[in-house]
Amino acid sequence: MRQRVAAVDCGTNAIRLLIADIDPERTVATDIARELRIVRLGEGVDRTGRLSPAALDRTIGALREYAGLIAQTRPAAVRMVATSATRDAENAQEFADRVKEVLGIAPEVVSGDEEAWLSFTGATRELTGTPAPYLVTDIGGGSTEFVLGGPEGVSGVRSVDIGCVRMTERHLRTDPPPDAEIAAATRDIDGALELVAASIPAQRASTFVGLAGSVTTVAGIALGLESYDSARIHHSRVPAARVHEITTALLGQTRAQRAAIGLMHPGRADVIGAGALVLDRIMTRFGFAGVLVSEHDILDGIAWSLVP
Repeated sequence: MRQRVAAVDCGTNAIRLLIADIDPERTVATDIARELRIVRLGEGVDRTGRLSPAALDRTIGALREYAGLIAQTRPAAVRMVATSATRDAENAQEFADRVKEVLGIAPEVVSGDEEAWLSFTGATRELTGTPAPYLVTDIGGGSTEFVLGGPEGVSGVRSVDIGCVRMTERHLRTDPPPDAEIAAATRDIDGALELVAASIPAQRASTFVGLAGSVTTVAGIALGLESYDSARIHHSRVPAARVHEITTALLGQTRAQRAAIGLMHPGRADVIGAGALVLDRIMTRFGFAGVLVSEHDILDGIAWSLVP
């Protein structure tokens, strides 16, 4: 029996909404609405430890739009998940209180492990004929999650603080960043990947699955798209050499040059270099020849979690 649900994912860089009709018996989800707003909730959190008033206002403004869509479509269940920036912020309760005023429910501030599990669920529900185990990696704004598993279940989970916003704010401050800044970011990322390697046997994965905006944007560039096309990006494959080539090009461009790329979301132009670098270093560290790109991620995992 189909059930209509609404899922909200509030990350460091973006807040997203999915309203879907889910048929658990057929393992099929049909989108009613899928929305994204770049609100940069985590702006400055790595430095200050707090969500700024401006960032809170941007996020709550987008949430008001989503609340209107939810009211119109009348889902049976609603769940909102908040991730890295909210986990790190001293004033997370202020954010939760404002969300409840608008949405009627409080956001669930999930752990990195729970975030990773939701991403894995969203990315792998519809994978058929793809060799397992999978390493599912979600490159977010504040953190990056890794989950190793397959149809039989999950065997390893790790979250590390190397998101695209965090790496940009911490290291890539010049436009474009010089070699010294890129080298510092690379060292930071590589150090975090050593923690991942010590936690889960990532190199055992038969398929590397990449999620979220940094990965899908790199895939769109690799496909030569003039505008963003989620249908063509979803389940496309990008070779490691092409990821490295695109990463090098993005890091060498100014923000204005990156913003002029046809498929680039305006709110992603300043952080895409760091996101691509995270992807490139993951593939280098664990020896992956390519990445299978998924448009379905934590947002879809939240939606599936609402179905018994």
